[in-house]
Amino acid sequence: MTDLSTTYLGLDLKNPLVASASPLSKKVDRAKKLEDAGIAAIVMYSLFEEQIIHESLELDHFLNRGTESFPEALSYLPDGGLYSVSPEKYLNQVTGLKKAVNIPVIGSLNGVSKGGWTKYARKIEEAGADALELNLYYIPTDLDMTSNDIENTQVELVADVKSSIKIPLAVKISPFVTSIPNFVNRLVDAGADGLVLFNRFYQPDFDLDELEIVHSLDLSTSAEMRLPLRWISILHGKVDTDFALTSGVHTSQDVIKSMMAGAKVAMMASNLLHNGEQVIGPMVNDLEAWMKDHEYESIQQMQGSMSQKSVKEPAAFERANYMKVLGSFRDLP
Repeated sequence: MTDLSTTYLGLDLKNPLVASASPLSKKVDRAKKLEDAGIAAIVMYSLFEEQIIHESLELDHFLNRGTESFPEALSYLPDGGLYSVSPEKYLNQVTGLKKAVNIPVIGSLNGVSKGGWTKYARKIEEAGADALELNLYYIPTDLDMTSNDIENTQVELVADVKSSIKIPLAVKISPFVTSIPNFVNRLVDAGADGLVLFNRFYQPDFDLDELEIVHSLDLSTSAEMRLPLRWISILHGKVDTDFALTSGVHTSQDVIKSMMAGAKVAMMASNLLHNGEQVIGPMVNDLEAWMKDHEYESIQQMQGSMSQKSVKEPAAFERANYMKVLGSFRDLP
């Protein structure tokens, strides 16, 4: 019998399909449908550092009305929309989700600076989360801030969060790092039990009629998984951690590629947002059928089978691959 099970962050999962952080986890009934369809674990939508600070500043404002304290900070974030979900409501959602489903629920914190907001890592643990995902999404705009400054701050943040919880910690990072191998190694040394490659870089556009900045969300395609696929295949066997591949997972073949690169799980959101939970069952069935056809008895057997751990000079291998791709273009009629 084909064994689809895997482990991630010390959690036993029935298969490698995980619902990544998205609005799908905002409603318990939708999360339950994901479980019933065959998803192995759910990552909660993110609680942002800004939300926690915003609520704290509002409380201070009302306790000190008339002192005109924090007027700029209070106006920094909008009152509605994304920030309408209070931290306490988020914690209640974690608890409600844990009671409703039998699969692991992973909380999600999105922040970049050290501070009192990190206490919510422990609160998420106390709410019942099986693990925590820390999303390090940051766009540097300060000309005086060096890459070392940014990385040191993020490594210190990971160590700070890890020291406050007992549940496993995964760190979701950006691909825009000068030396990804060195950075992820530092994160693991700081306490990360897993690494999620990569968070998506949401880029604004310009509305030329209204002369306004347009914020839109473009769902991923399978082509986008090549970047995390490449880096997981490079890092597998070199860094002692669990890798999760996210961005671009849409088909069973995408899941197979993720496993062969060395990932423990393949995370998806765009496919579920666009097509619904009904895609999960066929993906699981196709995954099992492919494994049987190719005589794989288990997911563990294929994990890392196409990684670069056996390549003596990965950098030279990548250069050769780069030249081969360019050469294939020149050979076109």
